[in-house]
Amino acid sequence: MAAQNKIALITGANRGIGLETARQLGQQGYTVLVAARSLEKAEGAVTELKTQGIERAVPLALDVSDDASVQAAAAEVTEKFGKLDALVNNAGITARGNVEETSVADWTRTMDINVKGAFLGSKQAIPIMRAGGGGSIVNISSGAGIAPQPGTSGAYAASKGAVRIFSKSTAIQYAAENIRCNSVHPGPIETDMLRATRPDENNLEIMKGRVPLGRFGRAEEIAYGVLYLASDESSFVTGSELVIDGGRTAQ
Repeated sequence: MAAQNKIALITGANRGIGLETARQLGQQGYTVLVAARSLEKAEGAVTELKTQGIERAVPLALDVSDDASVQAAAAEVTEKFGKLDALVNNAGITARGNVEETSVADWTRTMDINVKGAFLGSKQAIPIMRAGGGGSIVNISSGAGIAPQPGTSGAYAASKGAVRIFSKSTAIQYAAENIRCNSVHPGPIETDMLRATRPDENNLEIMKGRVPLGRFGRAEEIAYGVLYLASDESSFVTGSELVIDGGRTAQ
C-alpha cells in the first residue's frame, strides 16, 4: 500500500481520528496535509507526527465551514503540490439534546461544520482530482447517520445522515471521471471528543453496553478503514459505507 508520490488532505487532523488518519497515511508514504481551523493547531499536530517519523507532514489552516478559507486552502494545495489524491473530510462536531432542546444556532453550526464542510471540501477537491486523473474522497459520517441510538441528538444524526447520502450522490456523479467517494461510519470511539461530551462515567458505561463487542473503538481502527478507502486497493469501491462500530448498528 506504499504511496510515495501521493498527496492526502485530512480536515480536523489536529486530534482524534483525524490525527490518527494522518499518521496512518503518512506511514504509508503519503504527503499528509494536516488541516485544522488554526495554523497553530495544525503545526502542533505536524510536530507530533514528525516526532513519530512522519516527515512528509504539512500544516494547513482551514475552516471547513468557510467558503473563502476552503478556496484558499485548495489554491495552496494546487500551487505547492499540483495535485490531490485523497481528501478525508473528517472535521466535525457533536451535539446534544432532543429537538425541543436544540437551538437554531446549534442546529446551524452542526450543519455548517458536518455537512457544509464536506460539501465545500469536495467542491474544491474535485477539480484538482480531475486534473490529476482521479482521486478518492472519504467522508467521516457516523453510525448515527444510519441508525440513531436513544439520546442521539437530532441535529447530529441528521447531519451525519446527510453526509452519508451526499457521499453516495457524489460517487455516482463523478465515477466516470475516476473520482471515488465513500463514507465511514464510526461507532463510539475513545477520543477526547467522546470524553468531553460524555463526562458522566455512568453515561459512558451505558453507551458501551450498547456495543455488542463490549468496548469503545480506537481511533486507529477507524484510520485503517480510511486508509483502505483512500488507497488504490479500493479502486473498485465507490458509493459505499464502511461501518466500524463494534456491531452497534446491526442490532
